[in-house]
Amino acid sequence: MAADRGAGAPVSGHTGRLLVATPLIGDPHFERTVVLLLAHSPAGAYGVVLNRPTDVPVAEVAPGWVDHATAPAVVFVGGPVDASSMLGLALAGSAEPGDPFAVVVGPARVVDLEQAPDPGDPGPSGVRVFAGSAGWAPGQLDDELADGAWWPVDAEPDDLVVAEPQALWARVLRRQPGEVAWFANHPADPSAN
Repeated sequence: MAADRGAGAPVSGHTGRLLVATPLIGDPHFERTVVLLLAHSPAGAYGVVLNRPTDVPVAEVAPGWVDHATAPAVVFVGGPVDASSMLGLALAGSAEPGDPFAVVVGPARVVDLEQAPDPGDPGPSGVRVFAGSAGWAPGQLDDELADGAWWPVDAEPDDLVVAEPQALWARVLRRQPGEVAWFANHPADPSAN
Protein backbone atom coordinates (compact mmCIF):
# COMPACT_ATOMS: atom_id res chain seq x y z
CA MET A 1 0.00 0.00 0.00
CA ALA A 2 2.76 2.48 -0.68
CA ALA A 3 1.80 5.94 -1.75
CA ASP A 4 3.71 8.93 -2.98
CA ARG A 5 5.21 10.47 0.14
CA GLY A 6 5.18 13.95 -1.30
CA ALA A 7 6.45 16.79 0.92
CA GLY A 8 4.95 15.44 4.14
CA ALA A 9 7.26 14.50 7.01
CA PRO A 10 7.47 10.88 8.12
CA VAL A 11 5.28 9.82 11.01
CA SER A 12 8.07 7.80 12.74
CA GLY A 13 7.97 7.08 16.41
CA HIS A 14 5.31 4.45 17.03
CA THR A 15 7.65 1.94 18.69
CA GLY A 16 5.81 0.12 21.47
CA ARG A 17 2.39 0.88 20.09
CA LEU A 18 -0.09 -1.35 18.31
CA LEU A 19 -0.93 -1.14 14.65
CA VAL A 20 -4.54 -2.20 14.13
CA ALA A 21 -5.40 -3.04 10.52
CA THR A 22 -8.20 -0.94 9.10
CA PRO A 23 -10.65 -2.35 6.54
CA LEU A 24 -8.52 -0.55 3.91
CA ILE A 25 -5.42 -2.71 4.53
CA GLY A 26 -5.71 -4.57 1.23
CA ASP A 27 -3.17 -7.28 2.15
CA PRO A 28 -4.49 -10.71 3.25
CA HIS A 29 -1.41 -11.22 5.45
CA PHE A 30 -2.58 -8.35 7.62
CA GLU A 31 -6.38 -8.40 7.40
CA ARG A 32 -7.81 -7.82 10.92
CA THR A 33 -4.41 -8.05 12.53
CA VAL A 34 -2.95 -6.34 15.55
CA VAL A 35 0.79 -5.76 15.29
CA LEU A 36 3.01 -4.94 18.25
CA LEU A 37 5.52 -2.49 16.77
CA LEU A 38 8.94 -3.36 18.17
CA ALA A 39 10.83 -0.69 16.19
CA HIS A 40 9.83 2.30 14.07
CA SER A 41 12.34 4.84 12.83
CA PRO A 42 13.42 6.45 9.56
CA ALA A 43 15.33 3.21 8.89
CA GLY A 44 12.08 1.21 8.73
CA ALA A 45 9.75 -0.65 11.06
CA TYR A 46 9.51 -4.12 12.59
CA GLY A 47 6.90 -5.92 14.68
CA VAL A 48 4.92 -9.09 15.27
CA VAL A 49 1.28 -9.95 14.68
CA LEU A 50 -0.33 -10.72 18.06
CA ASN A 51 -3.56 -12.37 16.94
CA ARG A 52 -2.67 -15.19 14.53
CA PRO A 53 -2.21 -18.38 16.57
CA THR A 54 -1.32 -21.62 14.78
CA ASP A 55 -1.97 -25.23 15.80
CA VAL A 56 1.75 -25.83 16.45
CA PRO A 57 2.40 -26.29 20.19
CA VAL A 58 5.27 -24.33 21.74
CA ALA A 59 6.54 -27.71 23.00
CA GLU A 60 7.44 -28.65 19.39
CA VAL A 61 9.67 -25.63 18.73
CA ALA A 62 10.85 -24.43 22.15
CA PRO A 63 10.26 -27.26 24.66
CA GLY A 64 12.21 -25.53 27.43
CA TRP A 65 9.77 -22.63 27.36
CA VAL A 66 6.47 -24.54 27.41
CA ASP A 67 6.01 -24.11 31.18
CA HIS A 68 6.38 -20.34 30.73
CA ALA A 69 4.12 -20.01 27.69
CA THR A 70 0.77 -18.34 28.13
CA ALA A 71 -2.35 -20.13 26.91
CA PRO A 72 -2.88 -20.80 24.16
CA ALA A 73 0.65 -22.25 24.28
CA VAL A 74 1.06 -22.35 20.50
CA VAL A 75 3.31 -20.67 17.97
CA PHE A 76 1.89 -17.46 16.51
CA VAL A 77 2.34 -16.25 12.93
CA GLY A 78 4.36 -13.11 13.61
CA GLY A 79 4.12 -12.01 10.00
CA PRO A 80 5.12 -12.94 6.46
CA VAL A 81 8.80 -11.96 6.76
CA ASP A 82 11.25 -14.85 7.37
CA ALA A 83 8.59 -17.30 8.57
CA SER A 84 11.25 -19.83 9.61
CA SER A 85 12.75 -17.40 12.14
CA MET A 86 11.46 -17.70 15.72
CA LEU A 87 11.11 -14.87 18.24
CA GLY A 88 10.13 -15.22 21.88
CA LEU A 89 8.53 -12.37 23.79
CA ALA A 90 7.61 -12.40 27.46
CA LEU A 91 6.00 -10.19 30.04
CA ALA A 92 8.55 -9.37 32.70
CA GLY A 93 9.08 -6.79 35.40
CA SER A 94 11.65 -4.06 35.30
CA ALA A 95 15.11 -4.95 34.06
CA GLU A 96 17.83 -5.58 36.60
CA PRO A 97 21.54 -4.95 35.84
CA GLY A 98 22.89 -7.97 33.98
CA ASP A 99 19.39 -9.20 33.13
CA PRO A 100 19.65 -11.61 30.17
CA PHE A 101 16.26 -10.56 28.81
CA ALA A 102 16.35 -7.41 26.71
CA VAL A 103 13.55 -4.94 27.28
CA VAL A 104 11.75 -4.27 24.02
CA VAL A 105 8.68 -2.19 24.79
CA GLY A 106 6.99 -1.60 28.11
CA PRO A 107 6.87 -4.95 29.86
CA ALA A 108 7.48 -6.96 26.66
CA ARG A 109 10.95 -8.47 26.48
CA VAL A 110 12.82 -10.72 24.08
CA VAL A 111 13.73 -14.16 25.42
CA ASP A 112 16.44 -16.40 24.00
CA LEU A 113 14.48 -19.47 22.89
CA GLU A 114 17.73 -21.46 22.77
CA GLN A 115 18.38 -20.90 26.50
CA ALA A 116 15.38 -21.84 28.59
CA PRO A 117 15.34 -21.05 32.31
CA ASP A 118 16.81 -23.66 34.63
CA PRO A 119 14.27 -26.03 36.20
CA GLY A 120 12.90 -24.41 39.34
CA ASP A 121 13.82 -20.91 38.09
CA PRO A 122 10.56 -18.99 37.75
CA GLY A 123 11.87 -17.22 34.63
CA PRO A 124 9.73 -14.72 32.78
CA SER A 125 6.00 -15.20 32.56
CA GLY A 126 3.66 -14.70 29.67
CA VAL A 127 5.91 -16.12 26.97
CA ARG A 128 4.67 -16.04 23.38
CA VAL A 129 6.57 -17.57 20.47
CA PHE A 130 6.31 -16.05 16.99
CA ALA A 131 7.30 -17.51 13.63
CA GLY A 132 8.18 -14.72 11.26
CA SER A 133 7.62 -11.02 11.64
CA ALA A 134 6.19 -7.94 9.99
CA GLY A 135 8.65 -5.53 8.43
CA TRP A 136 8.55 -2.29 6.50
CA ALA A 137 11.22 -0.59 4.42
CA PRO A 138 12.18 3.04 5.19
CA GLY A 139 9.10 5.21 4.80
CA GLN A 140 6.80 2.31 3.88
CA LEU A 141 4.88 2.19 7.16
CA ASP A 142 4.60 5.98 7.19
CA ASP A 143 3.00 5.78 3.75
CA GLU A 144 0.59 3.06 4.90
CA LEU A 145 -0.36 5.15 7.94
CA ALA A 146 -0.98 8.17 5.71
CA ASP A 147 -3.14 5.99 3.42
CA GLY A 148 -5.31 4.94 6.39
CA ALA A 149 -4.30 1.26 6.34
CA TRP A 150 -3.50 1.19 10.08
CA TRP A 151 -4.74 2.75 13.29
CA PRO A 152 -1.74 3.32 15.59
CA VAL A 153 -3.00 2.94 19.17
CA ASP A 154 -1.51 2.54 22.61
CA ALA A 155 -0.78 -0.98 23.78
CA GLU A 156 -1.83 -2.42 27.11
CA PRO A 157 0.44 -4.95 28.88
CA ASP A 158 -1.96 -7.86 28.52
CA ASP A 159 -2.36 -7.38 24.75
CA LEU A 160 0.65 -9.69 24.34
CA VAL A 161 -0.91 -12.51 26.36
CA VAL A 162 -4.68 -12.38 25.83
CA ALA A 163 -6.39 -15.75 26.27
CA GLU A 164 -8.47 -15.28 23.09
CA PRO A 165 -6.05 -13.75 20.57
CA GLN A 166 -8.53 -14.10 17.69
CA ALA A 167 -10.74 -11.53 19.46
CA LEU A 168 -7.89 -9.02 19.99
CA TRP A 169 -8.67 -6.91 16.90
CA ALA A 170 -12.20 -6.10 18.10
CA ARG A 171 -11.10 -5.82 21.74
CA VAL A 172 -8.46 -3.18 20.95
CA LEU A 173 -10.87 -1.23 18.76
CA ARG A 174 -13.60 -1.24 21.43
CA ARG A 175 -11.36 0.59 23.88
CA GLN A 176 -10.58 3.42 21.42
CA PRO A 177 -12.39 6.76 21.59
CA GLY A 178 -14.85 8.00 19.01
CA GLU A 179 -15.58 6.51 15.63
CA VAL A 180 -12.65 4.07 15.65
CA ALA A 181 -14.46 2.00 18.29
CA TRP A 182 -17.38 1.50 15.89
CA PHE A 183 -15.20 -0.65 13.65
CA ALA A 184 -15.07 -3.37 16.31
CA ASN A 185 -18.40 -4.52 14.91
CA HIS A 186 -17.34 -4.25 11.25
CA PRO A 187 -18.26 -7.50 9.49
CA ALA A 188 -15.45 -9.56 7.99
CA ASP A 189 -17.31 -9.46 4.67
CA PRO A 190 -19.25 -6.17 4.35
CA SER A 191 -21.05 -7.45 1.25
CA ALA A 192 -22.77 -10.08 3.43
CA ASN A 193 -24.56 -7.32 5.35
